[in-house]
Amino acid sequence: MGLKEKLDEDLKLAMKAKDELKLSTVRLLKNAINNAELAKKKIFTDEEVIAVIQSSIKQRKDSIEQYTKGGRAELAAQEETEMKILQAYLPEQLGEEELRKLVKQAVVETGAVSFKEMGKVMGKLMPLIKGKADNSLVSSIVKEHLK
Repeated sequence: MGLKEKLDEDLKLAMKAKDELKLSTVRLLKNAINNAELAKKKIFTDEEVIAVIQSSIKQRKDSIEQYTKGGRAELAAQEETEMKILQAYLPEQLGEEELRKLVKQAVVETGAVSFKEMGKVMGKLMPLIKGKADNSLVSSIVKEHLK
C-alpha cells in the first residue's frame, strides 16, 4: 500500500473513531499533497509524498518554536501532537550514531577536507538518507566533520 492509500485509510479510520485532531491533520496533509501535485502537474510518488510530509513537519517545528516564544503552550502542544501524527508516515528514521557513520564514510569516499567541499559530501549522502533523517541534523554533522 502506498502512502497516499495509507492516508486515505487513516482518514476513514479517524472519521469512524471521531479523532478530530488526527482527522484534521491528515486532511491538511492530503490537501498539501494535492496542492503540490497540482503545482507540479503530476501524480506524486511515495518519495515526493515523503518530501511534502517532511515540509509539513518542518512547518510544525517552526510553529512550536513561535508559540513557545509567545507563551502559547496549548497551541505548541497541539502542533507537537500534529507533528507526531505526521512523523508516523515517514520511513524509520536513522539514529544520530548511524548518521555519523554515514557522514564519516561519505567524507572519506569524497576526499572532502574543507567546508567548501560540503556539497560533495551532501551529494553523496542524500540518496542514502532521503526521507530517513532530518536534513538540518545531517548538515550540522557534516559541518562538524569538515571544520
